[in-house]
Amino acid sequence: MRDFTTDKLQLLLSSLKSVNYDFRTVAGYMKAPSSSAVILRHDVDARPHNSMKCAEMEHRLGISGTFYFRAVPGSYDESIIKQISSLGHEIGYHYEDLAASKGDFEKAITCFSENLAILRRLAPVETICMHGSPMSKHDNRLLWKKYSYRDYGVIGEPYLDIDFQKVHYMTDTGRRWNGERFSIRDRVTAPGSRPKSRQEFHTTNDLIDAAGKGILPPVMMLTIHPQRWDNRLIPWLYELCWQNTKNAVKGVLTALQSR
Repeated sequence: MRDFTTDKLQLLLSSLKSVNYDFRTVAGYMKAPSSSAVILRHDVDARPHNSMKCAEMEHRLGISGTFYFRAVPGSYDESIIKQISSLGHEIGYHYEDLAASKGDFEKAITCFSENLAILRRLAPVETICMHGSPMSKHDNRLLWKKYSYRDYGVIGEPYLDIDFQKVHYMTDTGRRWNGERFSIRDRVTAPGSRPKSRQEFHTTNDLIDAAGKGILPPVMMLTIHPQRWDNRLIPWLYELCWQNTKNAVKGVLTALQSR
């Protein structure tokens, strides 16, 4: 079976469930941490219909996760947001307001407030998570150096409120599970500072095998970009080619940042 299909993702989640991991939304974990948990996070950067398929599949498995939607046409789909929320998943705001405002903090916080209010008309929103905006020089998290998201009824932001010395962070960035060198901001450590004690996994099969052997960390955040996971061959090939192109560009940018 090809990697990065919806069927492969289902196998991964089923394998984690079979060894008794407790699946949590981001808000759920923040409210009640667990000693054996998968914090299931989805960044809906594009193709929200793929997120709908993930949400339905996870619902069938009895699993709930968090889906972070951007305020752009390629991500934001009111009907899908409502449907995903109705399945018991958490909806969050995947904010990029500082990058979109080109570093203008006052404009950014106004946009943030407006976009959050619009999203809350569709579903409750308790947590937010920054979008990496890799082509921008502005890190969206810096907005909170000047303002507080708690003033907007937000209980947390994963990058700022989860202790990743205790929670193992795994993301499919780069279309692999050890693609840190292809990530500009989707990381929880500075370039080159990955804790040496943490085992690396490359393919989804590596994770499935590790789950069966009982060698995965006890608490993990699993970050999934649903547009990467598709059973259909043509969209799968398109995403493969496009991701390889992005990896080449991001690899250069990451190398320049580390100098």
